[in-house]
Amino acid sequence: MNKLAVRAAALLVALAGAPAPAPGQAYQCTLPRTVPPVGPVKPEGPARRTPISSYTLAASWSPNYCQTSGDTRSMQCNRDNGRFGFILHGLWPEAKRGPSPQWCANRPLPSPQQLREHLCMTPSATLLAREWAKHGSCMVASPQKYFRISAILWRSIRWPDADRLSRKKGLTVADLRDEFVAANSGWPRGAIGVQLTRTGWLREVRLCYGKDFRPRTCARRQQGAADAAPMKIWRGL
Repeated sequence: MNKLAVRAAALLVALAGAPAPAPGQAYQCTLPRTVPPVGPVKPEGPARRTPISSYTLAASWSPNYCQTSGDTRSMQCNRDNGRFGFILHGLWPEAKRGPSPQWCANRPLPSPQQLREHLCMTPSATLLAREWAKHGSCMVASPQKYFRISAILWRSIRWPDADRLSRKKGLTVADLRDEFVAANSGWPRGAIGVQLTRTGWLREVRLCYGKDFRPRTCARRQQGAADAAPMKIWRGL
């Protein structure tokens, strides 16, 4: 286990004594029997090998994507293998200043079996492969290590029941941050970025970590909507 994985594992151990969370959504996931190989991932921008100073864990609200994208065939949206609430978009390294590191190395893509293992966390083999190529290649030398670190952090989070929250009258971003802080002891409000669509629907939550994988205040570009912003949530159930 490399230094990054050790840091992430230490965080999970520190949280192990906390009470187990009640399930926020009654979603289930069944892994497909096989996953076809993913094609080459073409870089969408220049390589940037800048030093890493922090990390962002981005969690998408899946019902919003499935409602607005028109996607009905993918594992994420077709419901053949489950129904999803928050899913891991990716774990991103951040620079101290300026643009984030990206596309750092032309490394081999994950195998179908490696992708399959993580489809209940990120129900898209294509997205998993892309996140590894764009972000993970700047952090570690193999997709196994990148997905291991991502999974450790993902398992440490207790997600609020966004379906229940969606029924609250006068819902604001502050309500989501309140629920998250209540469910995750030690998380400061400033470490929880909330991204809304242009019409005010919940799109993504971005959790900010220091280089030691401890929660830290988000940089301005990661903070997203202010507490007072009205918010709507597509229901997944």
